[in-house]
Amino acid sequence: MSKTTTDNKIVIYQMLVRLFGNTNATRRVNGTLAENGCGKMNDITASALRSIRQLGCNYVWYTGLLQQATQTDWSAIGLPRQNPHVVKGVAGSPYAITDYYSISPDLAVNPADRMAEFDALVERTHKAKLKLIIDFVPNHVARQYHSTLKPANVRDLGQDDDTSKAFSPQNNFYYIPGTPFAPWFDLGSGDDRYVENPARVTGNDCFTPSPGNNDWYETVKLNYGIDYQCFGQRCFDPVPSTWTKMRDILLYWAGKGVDGFRCDMAHMVPVEFWQWTIGQVKQAFPGVIFIAEIYEPAIYRAYIGAGFDYLYDKVGLYDTLKGVIRWERPASDITGCWQALGDIQEHMLNFLENHDEQRIASDFFAGSPEKAFPGVAVGALMGKSPYMIYFGQELGERGMDEEGFSGRDGRTTIFDYWSLPKIAQWHGSGDAWSVTGLGKEERKVRSFYRTLFETVAAHPVFSTGKFFDLEYKQFDNPDFDTQRLYAFLRYDSRERVLVVANFSPSDQKVKVRIPHEAWSELKVRGKKLNLANLFSGETQQIPYLPEEPVEVTVAPDHVTVLSF
Repeated sequence: MSKTTTDNKIVIYQMLVRLFGNTNATRRVNGTLAENGCGKMNDITASALRSIRQLGCNYVWYTGLLQQATQTDWSAIGLPRQNPHVVKGVAGSPYAITDYYSISPDLAVNPADRMAEFDALVERTHKAKLKLIIDFVPNHVARQYHSTLKPANVRDLGQDDDTSKAFSPQNNFYYIPGTPFAPWFDLGSGDDRYVENPARVTGNDCFTPSPGNNDWYETVKLNYGIDYQCFGQRCFDPVPSTWTKMRDILLYWAGKGVDGFRCDMAHMVPVEFWQWTIGQVKQAFPGVIFIAEIYEPAIYRAYIGAGFDYLYDKVGLYDTLKGVIRWERPASDITGCWQALGDIQEHMLNFLENHDEQRIASDFFAGSPEKAFPGVAVGALMGKSPYMIYFGQELGERGMDEEGFSGRDGRTTIFDYWSLPKIAQWHGSGDAWSVTGLGKEERKVRSFYRTLFETVAAHPVFSTGKFFDLEYKQFDNPDFDTQRLYAFLRYDSRERVLVVANFSPSDQKVKVRIPHEAWSELKVRGKKLNLANLFSGETQQIPYLPEEPVEVTVAPDHVTVLSF
């Protein structure tokens, strides 16, 4: 398939920077940085970015760039040591931020020059015709947050708090006065003991001094002016201190060339803050996009109204497609996803993998990357929404290692120093990042993703065209299994496309019924249909008989995309 330059639909490549460029094969459980190694920003070379661009992506989400709590000692460059008892994993969670104005020293070849290395990464990314997204973690910070790189006029989070008050609109944290932090796990002894008095509220809204192992105990919740002890009273006038500090952080990174922010647990931060902040950031930097990690459909519209461009479609399309791929739900359930969203569907970010979810090829999900091909295609083709993949997904990374804190759970760890075999194979030696070093199976998987995203880029109908669900017309169709097949149309004034996804392990020769109202929408003229398979390049001509179903053959665990 020829290379194209049409980039209407956003396709995001998410990578955990700590792991992406790491080729160290030691992989010792709970290994240190010195033992297991760590990927660097400089590993994300022009060659690596070119390969990502050739895959069909136009955004990169650099996950875990901001300085976060870690058991690695960086006191040699003037950073305060983090107490290991309140750090998850040896490497630590990238969502326990210790300095919003700094990049993690783990990720720099020269840690003291980490900001310059970040600036160079921004320049390389843009030169590769990619835009970059970073994390914004607004709900919580590491328990030992302290910024060493904040601008001279910035007051640190909590620096001016009145710790005698459980709540004050101008406090940055919530407190439990007169009570020390006393979680249900060991805090050490002697000089190594972690001490916090008074205790602060834990990041997952744990308003007790004693969080458990399953709480976000390594974080403290930020105070945006909501008094949770007074029935959620909103105290937003005058503007809370946390609002201005967090807005300024966003403006700082946008000013350094960041093109978008993936906002962690956005629904745990009041919508009023987002409306106040996003408008100001976009006024200063009009091209910046905001993506919300959000899991409550009832508030989707409010957060879109506040300025978010895209929201996670986790509890809708992701959960449904996972169930269909695993044969736990019928393919016809996909219809309910777009019906539930209505006119906000184009604001949803579709995906089947990210750092929180189990790998498709893991034993906990599908067991192989190919089984998800029809689900990936449906997510990328059925709407105008952007699509996201997680690094290694395009190679069939399994996520079945037992890295340390993460354990063997089908996910790629975000807490440990580790390396991924398939990514390391793609990396190769030197500055290769060439698919020629991949095995046959990895090349097959990557070829599918590249063909899919090239198809999306080459045909604007998938970015701006209309959608017509055909599933309802197949329920009484003996030649179409709605348990394992899903069909829909995409169309605009220039092109009409029929998509049939096959979630079964066998070839399907089906007859797709297209209702008269659909044919009317398509405005087909003439006596024959010229069909072109956009994945295989094959063409055929059939009579245009609107009263007759269209015959389609779909390979096992695959999709047929016919343009006519």
